[in-house]
Parts: sequence; structure tokens; C-alpha cells
Amino acid sequence: MRSKATSKLAEIVQNETRELLEDWIKQQLTENTLRLDLMNERELREQSQQFLRALGEAAQHGTLTDIKGPAWAAVRELLEHMSSSHATQGFTPSETAAFVFSLKQPLFTRLRRVHGQDVDGLADDIWQTTMLLDALGLYSTEVYQKRREGIIARQQQELLELSTPVVQLWDDVLALPLIGTLDSARTQMVMENLLQRIVETGSAIAIIDITGVPLVDTLVAQHLLKTVAAARLMGAECIISGIRPQIAQTIVHLGVSLGDVTTKATLADAFAVALQRTGQRLQKC
Repeated sequence: MRSKATSKLAEIVQNETRELLEDWIKQQLTENTLRLDLMNERELREQSQQFLRALGEAAQHGTLTDIKGPAWAAVRELLEHMSSSHATQGFTPSETAAFVFSLKQPLFTRLRRVHGQDVDGLADDIWQTTMLLDALGLYSTEVYQKRREGIIARQQQELLELSTPVVQLWDDVLALPLIGTLDSARTQMVMENLLQRIVETGSAIAIIDITGVPLVDTLVAQHLLKTVAAARLMGAECIISGIRPQIAQTIVHLGVSLGDVTTKATLADAFAVALQRTGQRLQKC
């Protein structure tokens, strides 16, 4: 089997670039996977021209069955840039891969014409072209997926940071309102944010409000105790507020001991205790 770019595939890409490009553009414009709301026809043409140019160069010097070789570096780089852009613009993986797969029909048509009655040569080139474009299409999907995973991970990190704010209620008094599930990853974020704010403000009291935590089980209680212990090591005492009747019953039922940690039903009650401990008070005007 011919695996070098001296095959008919390379000749077509090199010698019929303009005609191939026009047919490929028409093919893409008829595909259901084309998103003209995210990419206009001019951008599609520029992207297609760049890909054909890189494909022709790689096919002339590289092996069609190995897209990981150095000859295909420019093609891979182009697909990486395109797929990463698609991941941020809102394209789906299928729409991203369809860009490469849509080139099959225009190429197969030309391969049939140039091979004529050479059935074996036609079968050989169609097989190699199929394998090549499939590999490139899958590569673009893999890049897209990695980029999307990176975006999702970053968004999750940002949400964690936004969902664990540490605010200064008064001199020497911090508050950490928690909303949602408290798992190991979030506990680490909570602890880091709280300790950092304790260092920055020199606060003596930190109120951890769990009013917005829907479920308090043994694991959540352990996470809270770890945060309290870490704050104490930094010289700050913690008060846990938001202990609703059902949460109190659950903690007792589980046999979880909060030790000597002060607990209050509401944030207001905890704030009053914090002011008392720091020797401060509010006075009505």
C-alpha cells in the first residue's frame, strides 16, 4: 500500500486546491453541523484555506498513516487552535469534528476521477484518505474535550471561590457564610480563605454560618471541626451559627461532638457573642 504523499491524494490537494476548496466550502454550507451563527462564511473560507494548505504540505512530506510525525506538526497546531476556539465559542464536539470529516466527499470525488479504471489504486487511496481524515477529526475532538475540561475546571474553581466569601463584620470579627454542600474540596477552599483573612485582618473571632448548608452529617461536622482547629492555630476562635433544630437533632443522633465550639441558632446571636468577647458593643442612637 502507498503511504507516502506521492499518492493521488497529495497530487489533488496540491494541484486542485482552488477547485477543491470551493467544493469543500459548498459541502460545509450544506451540512447541518455548520454554525453560521458562530462563524461567518468568510471565517469558514479562511479556516478551510489554511487547513488545505497545511494538509497539502504535510501530505507531500509525511506519512499519511501517522499524523503524529513531525511533518504533521502544522496541521496539528492548526486543529488545536481551531478546536480550542470552538470550545470557547459554543461549538459542540460533533460540529468541531465535522469540519474535517466534510472534506471526505470532495476528495473521494476527485480520487475516483483521477484513478479511472484503477480499482485497486482507488481503493487504496480512499482507505488511506479515510484513515487520515478520521484520525485528524478525532484529534480535533480530543483537543476540544481537553479544552472544555479545562474551562469547566476553571469555572468550578471560580464558583468555589465565589461561594466561600469571608467578610469582615466588625473590628476583629469575620463571618464566613456557607451555602450548599460542604465536601472535602470545598472545605480546603474554605479553610484557606478563612486563614488568609485571619492573617490579613488579625481578627480574633470568626463566625461560620451554616444556615445555607442543607445537610449536616458526620463528614460535614468533621470538615467544620477541621476548619475550627485550623483557625485556632492562627489565634482566632470560631463560632458556628445557623444550628437549626433539625441539624441539632441530627448531630446528637450521629453522636458527633463539637467539643467546646460555641454554637448559635442565628448569625445575629453569634455576632452578639463575638462583640461581647472582643469587648465591643452596639449602641442605639
